[in-house]
Amino acid sequence: MPNRLSAPDLPVLQKKYESVRQRSVSLAASLSEADATVQSMEDASPAKWHLAHTSWFFETFILAANVKNYQRFDPAYDYLFNSYYEAVGARHPRSFRGLLTRPPQDEILAYRQYVDDAMSTFFGSVRRLEICRLVELGLHHEEQHQELLLTDILHLFAQNPIRPAYRNPVPLEVNCGRVEEITWHAFDGGVRAVGHGEGSFCFDCETPRHDVLLSPFEVADRAVTNGEWLAFLEDGGYANASLWLADGWDILRQESWVAPLYWEYTDGVWQNMTLRGLQPIDLAAPVSQVSFFEAAAYASWVEARLPTEYEWEIAAGSLEAGGNFAESELLRPRPQNGSGLRGFYGDVWEWTQSPFTPYPGYKVSAGAVGEYNGKFMNGQMVLKGGSCVTPAGHIRSTYRNFFHPQKRWQFSGLRLARDC
Repeated sequence: MPNRLSAPDLPVLQKKYESVRQRSVSLAASLSEADATVQSMEDASPAKWHLAHTSWFFETFILAANVKNYQRFDPAYDYLFNSYYEAVGARHPRSFRGLLTRPPQDEILAYRQYVDDAMSTFFGSVRRLEICRLVELGLHHEEQHQELLLTDILHLFAQNPIRPAYRNPVPLEVNCGRVEEITWHAFDGGVRAVGHGEGSFCFDCETPRHDVLLSPFEVADRAVTNGEWLAFLEDGGYANASLWLADGWDILRQESWVAPLYWEYTDGVWQNMTLRGLQPIDLAAPVSQVSFFEAAAYASWVEARLPTEYEWEIAAGSLEAGGNFAESELLRPRPQNGSGLRGFYGDVWEWTQSPFTPYPGYKVSAGAVGEYNGKFMNGQMVLKGGSCVTPAGHIRSTYRNFFHPQKRWQFSGLRLARDC
C-alpha cells in the first residue's frame, strides 16, 4: 500500500475532523459549568474532561509528535487529561476527575479551539499515510467519547432527585401494546471468515480477519423488549439464583438489583430515567441498561442463550449498518418494528457470550497508541451493534465494544440465540 495520500483524501479527512470536533462541543452546549464538572461515579467522566481529553489526544499524538517547535496550550494538561497511556507519563487519577473545578469550561473550549487551529494548519502539510490513519483513529476515538459523554450525563442526572432532562422532556411516543413474538432465523455451521479485512477504518482489536468453525445456530429477529423483561421481573427473575451465574448473583445481592438500572416503580407504574427526563417505559422497545449477568439470566429463563460475537457478526454481516443512532435525537431505544432480521444496529448494544480476547495473530501496535485496546483484553465481554447514542457511521459488523460483565450504565441490551 502506498505511503502517501492522494490529493482528495486530505480535504475529506479535514472535513470529517471539523464535523466531529464541532459535534462534541454541541453535545455539551446545554450543560452548565456544574453539569460539566461533576463526576457521578468512577466509571463516568465529567463532560468537561471528555472535551479536554479528546483535544489532548490530537495535541499529544499528532501535533506535539509531528510539528516542529509545537507549543502546548498548557503543559499541565498533559497530566490532567491523559486517560490511561502509561507510555506518555503520569496522569491525574480517574476517580478524582470530578474534582477538577479548574480549569473552567470556557478555558477547555479555548483549548479545543487552539488545537483545532493548529490542526487546520497541520492538514496543509500532511503527506504521510500513517499520520492520516492516526488522525482517523483520533476521530473515531472522539466519537466514542461523544457516546460516553451522553451516557455519563444520563448517569449523573439520574442521581438527582428532581430528575433533570438533558434534552427537552417532551412526551415521547410510547407503544404499550404487545409486540409480535420473536421468530428465529437459522444459519448453517461450517468454517466462516470473521473480523475486519483490508480497506476501511477499523480498530486494531477487530483484526486480523480469520476463520472460525461454527455449529448451526439460530438468532432472534429482534432484541428483547421492555415488556418481555417485565415478565421476567414479575416471574421472580431477580430472586431466582438458579438462573444466574455465581458472580452475577453475588453482585445482584451486593447492589440490590431488582430491575434494569434506570427503572423506577412509582404509583404502580414502571418508568425509567432517560436523557429526556423520567419517561414511561415503552414495552415494545428494547430493554437497556442491563448487565451481561442480567442478560445471561434472562436467556436462561427463556431456555436460550446469548450469541457469540462470531454468530452475531455472521447474522448481521449482510445487513446495512443503519438504525436509531445519536443523530436521530430520540436518545432512547425505539421499537424494532417490521419483519425479518432487524435492529442489529442502533437502539442498544447487544451483549454476546464472548470474552474480549485477542484474535489469532493479533499484535499490539508499537508505542503509546498500542495501549488503546490490547491491554484491556482481560475480564471483559464483547458487545455489538451500537446504540441510540452512538454516532452514525461509527459502527460496522466487526466492531467490538467491551465492558466488564457487571457494568450496566451503557445502553446495553440483548438478542437471543440458540443451537439448532
